[in-house]
Amino acid sequence: MRAARLHEYTSDLESAFTIEEIDSPEITAPDDVVVDVEAAGWCHTDNHIVEGEMADVTSVSLPYTPGHENAGVVAATGSEVTEVVPGDAVIVHPPISCGTCRACRLGEDMHCPDHQFVGLDRDGGFAEELKTKERSVIKLESLDPVQAAPHADAGLTAYRAIKNAAGDLVAGDYAVLVGIGGLGHIGLQALHAISPAKTIAVDVKDEALSLAESVGATHTVNAADEDAVAVVDDLTDGVGARKVVDFVGSDETLQYAPAMLRTGGDHHVVGYAGELTVPAQALVGMEIDFRGTLVGSYTELQELITLAEEGLITVETSTHDLEEINGIARRLHDGEIEGRAIFTP
Repeated sequence: MRAARLHEYTSDLESAFTIEEIDSPEITAPDDVVVDVEAAGWCHTDNHIVEGEMADVTSVSLPYTPGHENAGVVAATGSEVTEVVPGDAVIVHPPISCGTCRACRLGEDMHCPDHQFVGLDRDGGFAEELKTKERSVIKLESLDPVQAAPHADAGLTAYRAIKNAAGDLVAGDYAVLVGIGGLGHIGLQALHAISPAKTIAVDVKDEALSLAESVGATHTVNAADEDAVAVVDDLTDGVGARKVVDFVGSDETLQYAPAMLRTGGDHHVVGYAGELTVPAQALVGMEIDFRGTLVGSYTELQELITLAEEGLITVETSTHDLEEINGIARRLHDGEIEGRAIFTP
C-alpha cells in the first residue's frame, strides 16, 4: 500500500516525508480492525512530530507513518469483533486503550497508562490502510469521512474543552474563544450547540474572524488591531467573561486571556505553544481556575459525531493527495491554511 513515511526528524518541512509502497497491515489479534483510510487530517501536532518535539513522549521507532485523524471503511476484522463488519464507515478514536485499568473503566480511556496513540506511538493514517482495535472505532451513519476525520482529534479536543467549560454557563454569560483555526471554529459551534452563552471570537486574522462569523460567533475581535481585553471588558459591561477557551496557548494569549475573566471565571488551555505565568494574588483574589485539555474520550467522540450528523457542527476542509503532504506541512506551519487539510489516500 501507499504511505507517507517519516524517516528522520527535521525542520525542513518541504522534504520531511517520502511516499513509499509498504506492506498492508494484517489481522493478528481477535480484536483487530483494519480500516481503508478515506480521509486523514493534518494536525498541528504533526508539525511537532516532524520536527522531533514529540520524540521524548512517544514510543515510535523511525521510519513510521503519522496521521491520527482518520476515517474510512472497515476492510477486515479479527475473529472476536462484533461491533463492526467489513464495509462499515467508521471514525477512529486515536487512543488504543486496554479496557481494564481504572482510567478505562471510568471512561477516560485517553488516560490509560498503557494506551498507544495511532499516528504517534504506532503507524497512523497517512496511508491507504491502518490497523486499530474494536474499542477504538465508531460507526458513521451519514457523515462523510472527510467531514468526520478532523473530529478524531481537532474536533474531539475542542469538544472536550467546550464541554468542560459549558457545564455552568447560563443565559447571559459570555465565553471568549481565542484562535479560530482548525480547533477553534469547531469549538465555537460546539459551544453554541450545547450552551446558551454568547461568544466572543478572538484572532489576529480577518479570514479566521470571517470564519467565526460564518459559524455563529456573537462578536469578533481582531487582536492585531484592537486591545482584545478592553473590547471584552466593554462587551461584558465591565464584568468580564465567564470562560476563556484558549486554542492558541502562546505566551501572548496566555498572558492576556486571564485578564478577560470575571471573578470566579475559568481559563481552559488547549494550545500549548507558550508558558503560563499567573500571579498567585490574582489567582486567589479572583478565584480563577485553570484547566488543560487533552484529546477527549471515546464517549465524547460519540457525542460529537452525533452533533455533526445532526448538522450542528461542520468543519472547514480542503482535500489533498498524499503527494502534497510536505507542502501542506509547510503551509500549516506558516499559518496559510484555514480550517483543516484532509488527505484522501
